[in-house]
Amino acid sequence: MLFTRDELAQHIAKKDIRVHWQDDFDTDAVLTWYSSKKELRMTGFYRGFPFRGAEYTGALFVFNKMTDVDFDGFLLNTEDDIDAYLSAFGMSPADTNNLVKRTQEDGDEEAIIREWLSTIGGTFPESPLISSAAQAIYDRISGANRKASMDDLLIGWTEEEYKLFRSIEEELYLGTVSSGFSSIEDFVAFANSVLNRRKSRAGKSMEHHLEEIFRRSQLEFTPQAKTEGKKRPDFVFPSEAAYHDESFPIEKLCTLAAKTTCKDRWRQILNEADRFRGRTKYLCTLQQGISANQMDEMAAEQVTLVVPRAYLKAFPKEKRAEIWTLDRFVGYVRELEQ
Repeated sequence: MLFTRDELAQHIAKKDIRVHWQDDFDTDAVLTWYSSKKELRMTGFYRGFPFRGAEYTGALFVFNKMTDVDFDGFLLNTEDDIDAYLSAFGMSPADTNNLVKRTQEDGDEEAIIREWLSTIGGTFPESPLISSAAQAIYDRISGANRKASMDDLLIGWTEEEYKLFRSIEEELYLGTVSSGFSSIEDFVAFANSVLNRRKSRAGKSMEHHLEEIFRRSQLEFTPQAKTEGKKRPDFVFPSEAAYHDESFPIEKLCTLAAKTTCKDRWRQILNEADRFRGRTKYLCTLQQGISANQMDEMAAEQVTLVVPRAYLKAFPKEKRAEIWTLDRFVGYVRELEQ
C-alpha cells in the first residue's frame, strides 16, 4: 500500500507524502519503513497538529491511499463516529489494525464458508446462528479446542464472524446490486437495510461469543437478566434468581457488561443492578486503548475493564495491571461458584 517492492528492498525505505486530514487541512509527512524492526513510522506532520493529546487515546485512525504520494487521514474520536465507520464496513473493533479487505481470500477457509452458505436457503440467518457458525468455522480451521485461551477465542471468533457476514452479504445481495435499481428511493431503502443489519450484528456479536465462552467454561449465568424495572445487565452470575434472592450473598454475585467500544458509554453500566451500588462492576470491551484519565474515572466508579490479553498493549502502561483479561475473569467467576 505504501511502498513499491524495489523501495522495500532497501534497509530503510523513505517516502515524502502529503496527507489531507478530516477533509479540512493538509500536512506534509515522511513515511519510513525499518525492515530490521518491521516498523513503519509517519513523521514530520505533528508540530501544531490539532488531533493530539491523551483525549485521543483510543480514537480510530483511518488512512486511505489516493495516489502513490497523496493520502487521506481521519481521526474518529467519538463512539458514534467510530461505530458509524465500523458499521459501514460491517466491522468490529477486533477487525482494526489491519487493511480493510474488500474481497475474501481463497483457500480452505473460503471453501468451508462456501459450504456453509449453501445451507442457508437464500435468507439472511439470525444473528445467533451467524455467531455460532463463525465459532464452528474458526475452531475447524484453527484447530481450537476447549482448552484454548478464552482471550484468543473471543478475538478469533469475532474476526471470523466479520468474514462470514461479508460472505453472506455477497451471496444474498450481490445480484441485486449488480442488476441496479429503478429509482433513487429503491437504492436508498436497500442501502439503509444493509447498513441497519450491519449495525445490529455488531452490537450482538460480542454477546453471543461471550455466552458461548461461558458455556464452554461451564459457568452458571443468565444472559440479559432482569434486575430492576427495565434494567438488564448483559450477564449475571450465577443467575437472575440468585440476584433477586435477598438471602443470596452479594459476595457470590457478579455482573458483566459487554460493549464493543466504551470510550463514553461505559457510564451506562453504572446503574444496571441496584445490588451492586458501591461494588465492583465488570465491563468487557474490544476497544483498543483508553486514556489514563478515563481509566481513573472508571476506577472511581468501581468499574474494572476486561479485555482480550492481546489488547493490553494498547492501554497506558501504568494502567495495565488494573485491567483483567477474559481468562482472569472466567477464573474469578469459577472461584465465586466454589
